[in-house]
Amino acid sequence: MVARKGFLLRLDPAIHDALAVWARDELRSTNAQIEFLLRRALADAGRLPSDAGGPAKRGRPPKPTAD
Repeated sequence: MVARKGFLLRLDPAIHDALAVWARDELRSTNAQIEFLLRRALADAGRLPSDAGGPAKRGRPPKPTAD
């Protein structure tokens, strides 16, 4: 599994609320919606790195298995 990099993002509350509604309409989390939009913007601009991992899989992460 590819490690994800976390960081703080400060948004205008109205922008955040609009993103949250949009995400809910598309059955995504707000975080997943922001990543989706950033990936699409990078791809449209021809700046999406070829070695960028794919988007996170939807749903809950798998439970760790006991070996």
